[in-house]
Amino acid sequence: MRTSVRTNPLIPRRLIVAVGGNALDTGEGRGTPEEQKNVAAALARTMLPLLELDNQLVVVHGNGPQVGKLLLANAIARDRVVPQSLDVLVAQTQGALAYLLSQAFENALREAGNPRHVVGLVTQVEVDGNDPGFRNPTKPVGPFFGESEAQALMREFGLTMMEDAGRGWRYVVPSPVPLHICDISLVEALMCTRTVVIAGGGGGIPVVRDAAGCRHGVEAVIDKDLTTGLMANVLGIYDMMILTAVPRVSIHFGKSDERELDRVSLSDMRRYQSEGHFPPGSMGPKVEAALRFLDAGGRRVVITSLDAAVPALRGQTGTHVVHDHDL
Repeated sequence: MRTSVRTNPLIPRRLIVAVGGNALDTGEGRGTPEEQKNVAAALARTMLPLLELDNQLVVVHGNGPQVGKLLLANAIARDRVVPQSLDVLVAQTQGALAYLLSQAFENALREAGNPRHVVGLVTQVEVDGNDPGFRNPTKPVGPFFGESEAQALMREFGLTMMEDAGRGWRYVVPSPVPLHICDISLVEALMCTRTVVIAGGGGGIPVVRDAAGCRHGVEAVIDKDLTTGLMANVLGIYDMMILTAVPRVSIHFGKSDERELDRVSLSDMRRYQSEGHFPPGSMGPKVEAALRFLDAGGRRVVITSLDAAVPALRGQTGTHVVHDHDL
């Protein structure tokens, strides 16, 4: 049975949710179409309580594992198939994942007797062509490799790879800051019909605008959490949820004095960030996106696991980052 925002004041009327690309690529199996559909179906069943809320909902998904695999396929097949630019690869993953998610979400809703519709939008996101991120690739994408294999791939294909938070080596690509969500009015129009909108997938297709106002794709992958926060600020969405692998954010992670954060102020979160508690390859981008979103007028960021989304909205779990005066 659907929970109505009109009868439950703890559920926001408007909500934006960021889902990591790893939720759609478990790293198990061979990644066949059937396996991908099964993973999407499992994700939809887990997110069903969130999808059934009677509110305006936008979902932004990551694409790190998927776009990295396309980069590898590009490199391997370069002598037989013309390699595609990174903006085109982002577009390919955005379209494919929107298809898988919209179908899985609607199927889960129909099985629950819910007529709600889901739509995926191909979304371009403008960046600054002079963003320093282009000169310093830092965003990890694709599968993990051992160091020796990574060194061999770099020598053979000329790819840039780095060690990622102690988990292995991955490709790294430029990741400029998002500045403008193109055609954002279409997202809002669909939201207002209570359609679940999947937009900004993979952080959006990165584009720059020239002096004549024309857009052109650029070689980059935008962080999906930063795009989520920007989209929320533009749409006047005051509650942002980031779904990840853990129920709460921790400081001193993996140490004897590890502590989970429950309800935390913006200033405390910024202090924890400056102390280095959130590594770039894991929780760092999520915390940075949360801080930017709140600085630009957001009210609350909830960071929690997929299966705890609705309880977290009700304040029963998750890390809640709020303004100091709301603590």
